[in-house]
Amino acid sequence: MTVNVYDLANNLERGIRDLPEYKAVAESKQKVDADQTASALLKEFIDFQSKLQGLIQAGQAPTEKDQEEMQSFGKRIEENPVLKSYFDAQQALSVYMADIERIVFKPLQDLI
Repeated sequence: MTVNVYDLANNLERGIRDLPEYKAVAESKQKVDADQTASALLKEFIDFQSKLQGLIQAGQAPTEKDQEEMQSFGKRIEENPVLKSYFDAQQALSVYMADIERIVFKPLQDLI
C-alpha cells in the first residue's frame, strides 16, 4: 500500500484549520485588523522583530536600546486587550504546531 504524503499533508492542513485554537487566532486577527490602534501596534512590532532578526542574522547582538524597546513593546501589547487576546490565542495554537512539527520531522531526525 502506497501512501500519498501530499494527501496526508493536505489533510493535516485542513485539520489545523478546523482546530478551535486556529479559529480563535483567525477571529482575534479580524479584531486586530478592525482596531486601528491594535493594527498599527502589531505592524510596528512586526517591523521591529524583522529588524532584530536582520541584526541577528548579520551576527550582531541586539543593543541595550533594542532590548528596552522590546520590553516596551511587551508592555504595550499587554495593555492592549485586542492584541493581548490575539497573542494569547497564537500561543495556544503554537502548542499544537510545536507538537506537529516534532512529529513531522521525526523521520528526518532519525536519519541524523
